[in-house]
Amino acid sequence: MNKSGNMKRKICFFRFGCILVSTIVFFSSCATVLGGKITDCQRTKPVAGEPSRKLRSGAMIADILLFWPGTIVDFASGAIYKPCDKKGNK
Repeated sequence: MNKSGNMKRKICFFRFGCILVSTIVFFSSCATVLGGKITDCQRTKPVAGEPSRKLRSGAMIADILLFWPGTIVDFASGAIYKPCDKKGNK
């Protein structure tokens, strides 16, 4: 393979890598990626009379500033909510 062929191949791999990284960053959200495992407590909605769930404020601010559709993903998955303590309290 000649030098121009190698250069074209490297450019192709670089472009693919950039597209892959961009896709991962733009279609992810901060709490989902950085928040750890989502617990059952985070997934379940509180019933009437129960206290509301607390938000991870840092993740929400990061979602809004970096890529606001990530906030939708975090709320849909429940990752935006703080996990319960070991006793199951919210």
